[in-house]
Amino acid sequence: MIEQRTIFEICRLADEGLSNRKIAKKLGCDRDTVARYLDDPQPKRPSFVRPSKLDPFKDEIDRLLDDDPRAPATVILQRLQDKGFTGRISILRDYLRKVRKKKTRAFIRFESEPGQQCQVDWGHFGSLAYGDTRRKLYCLAMIESHSRMLYLEFTHSQRQEALHRALLNGFLFFGGTPKTLVHDNMLTAVIERDGTLVRFNDAFLAFLRPLKITPRPCNVRQPQEKGKVEKGAIHYIRHNFWPLRTFTGLADVQAQAGQWRDTVANVRVHATTGQRPVDRFRPDAMRPLPELLPDCRDIAQARVHPDFSIRFDGNAYTVPPWLVGKSVTVKADHQKLQIYYRQRCVARHDRSWQRRQRIELAAHREEARKHLANHYKSVDMAALLSLGEVAKKYFEQMAGANLPVKKNVEHLLRLKDEYGAHAIIEAMKRAAAHNAYGAHYIENILYQEMTPQRIHPPVILKNSELNRIRLEEPSLEEYDTFVIKRRRKNG
Repeated sequence: MIEQRTIFEICRLADEGLSNRKIAKKLGCDRDTVARYLDDPQPKRPSFVRPSKLDPFKDEIDRLLDDDPRAPATVILQRLQDKGFTGRISILRDYLRKVRKKKTRAFIRFESEPGQQCQVDWGHFGSLAYGDTRRKLYCLAMIESHSRMLYLEFTHSQRQEALHRALLNGFLFFGGTPKTLVHDNMLTAVIERDGTLVRFNDAFLAFLRPLKITPRPCNVRQPQEKGKVEKGAIHYIRHNFWPLRTFTGLADVQAQAGQWRDTVANVRVHATTGQRPVDRFRPDAMRPLPELLPDCRDIAQARVHPDFSIRFDGNAYTVPPWLVGKSVTVKADHQKLQIYYRQRCVARHDRSWQRRQRIELAAHREEARKHLANHYKSVDMAALLSLGEVAKKYFEQMAGANLPVKKNVEHLLRLKDEYGAHAIIEAMKRAAAHNAYGAHYIENILYQEMTPQRIHPPVILKNSELNRIRLEEPSLEEYDTFVIKRRRKNG
């Protein structure tokens, strides 16, 4: 190839009437070159395709993209390097950009009949703070496909019960159920999938069966199949409802979401349908809900601890003290928690989202106080408590451990008669230091380290009531106080 300036001179000299020989002599080139550029002043540059290091691996790249069309270039590069590829990632990215552009598929938009289909999807919205506790926040969005009518519910969990509870609340909002429910392959809906073969979650099917809803999971890596909710509702909630808002808790989030849903989301003119969802929605097309709705509360079994409380979701909730040691059933939703014993509700609490809290009813505390006070009225109890503050605290912990009070008190008093008051008080101190509560612990300590002070048993009288008389230990502290007061008075 010669310069454009030379080509221009060839053509100019030819126009002036010079022959090819004279032009060649004047410009210093041969006659064939002059003739060639006079015939075609702009000849095409000969094409030369440089071989690429990627050429031997293009079939492997196509195979990998068939397995996962969205596989990143970094991952594909690792696979190719294992097979001997030595090129850089830049040429791989250029090739992937071209290939993926060619493989972009067109999707046919379809519209559902009224009441035919609902689409659901989860979205993650950070977390909420409750004191020193943070709880993750999720939103389940549900769209009635024909009208684009939206229902949204915020939760702190994506567990099975939370999914069912949100779905049921959505159906109650729509006033009925659709024929089909489109969802992704979440474990709370789909346990296993192999192509078109689907193994559904048994609990999910049990929930849908009385509602007469047919589940329809999307194909793997085909989010457009539920695009109305994933690309529409979740994106819309994230960018229209969520910004510039503050919340005090889950109830506040849901209250603001409900107000936004009814005054903004469902009354706007939808870009696709050209109508407001609230106007396009046909509640009469939805199937009626069954009379008996499923119980979608969180359910757990719990044991009542000696402090007359159960443990649930990181907190302690109280029950009547007579349930100590028994197993109960806990049922909770977003707002309330109820505790059942043999199908009977024995306690109701507001649910706390802050962890490590004790949620206590005043009635339960008062009942526990009365229950403990009854033990103090007996003669044996008065004799034990006369041993002082150590004995009182030990008894309270022993009663809280759900031990038989009367039996243990009688046993402790027998040990006191045998080993003496001082010995049993020291044994109580040692046992309490190891959180060992019960007369058998005291007896073991006394047996190992001390000698009984009395060898002969007491005289047994004919009158059994007289045999039960016990004298309280005199309080030396009270005697000292009396002496000090008298000295001050005389002085």
